[in-house]
Amino acid sequence: MTDTPPDRLAANPNSPYYDEKLLERGVGVRFKGVEKTNVEEYCVSEGWVRLSAGKTLDRAGNPMTVKLKGTVEPYFRDADSEV
Repeated sequence: MTDTPPDRLAANPNSPYYDEKLLERGVGVRFKGVEKTNVEEYCVSEGWVRLSAGKTLDRAGNPMTVKLKGTVEPYFRDADSEV
């Protein structure tokens, strides 16, 4: 496995950017230098994250999200535990 997370990753299984193996490995995201734990999707090259807005759900049962632009830094959490 590579030590670099993908450019784009989503937590929703219906998304084409969903990757179960990477999510099981544990991907963390720093957005504008702050650790975020409620990231539903991110894109490094376009510079945005989609964060869940609390426990609110849309009519299809998916979490309501907010899209924010800024610096996105994904990393693998298991790499942090080894250091």
